[in-house]
Amino acid sequence: MARLILLNGPPGIGKSTLAQRFVDEHPLALHLDLDAVRAMLGGWMDHQPESGAAARALGLTMARQHLTAGHDVVVPQLLARVAFIEALEHVAAEVGATFHEIVLLDTKEHAVRRFLDRSQRRAAAGVSDAAGQMVQQQGGAEAIEATYDRLRAVIEARTHAVVITSEDGEIDRAYAALHQAIAT
Repeated sequence: MARLILLNGPPGIGKSTLAQRFVDEHPLALHLDLDAVRAMLGGWMDHQPESGAAARALGLTMARQHLTAGHDVVVPQLLARVAFIEALEHVAAEVGATFHEIVLLDTKEHAVRRFLDRSQRRAAAGVSDAAGQMVQQQGGAEAIEATYDRLRAVIEARTHAVVITSEDGEIDRAYAALHQAIAT
């Protein structure tokens, strides 16, 4: 049975790293990076609310299609509001796939530091960092802290979400916990 795996968590916590590792080990699994989909839209940075809504709509369609074909889909995305989580859950139910809601967390202080460190590494390497640019536009570290708090509220509302501690440098441990969480 196909699985829809949501990897939720603050920016820079390891969601994309775990998603890529999962698809590398599971043939035809889809790493559905909504930020990458959004970045494919012309002028997305100047139209953030609209481009975000469009990317989510496209993502639901892509997930539905891939799950219907019998393949796993992994969505590594910070979701600090419940509506899109419920939409993903609905798509999985609609096509008979299992839905796994995983939240990767570290302490607030570590999460902020990890994101800022990642942005600095990308800038130093000359790599585009759309997420870092968006966060800076929205208030920098304070915006990350506020988002972290909203995410904690979502976790409290979504009591069946599995929380995995994702400590810096411990990707193997987080990946093993992911596998354990989706095995049940």
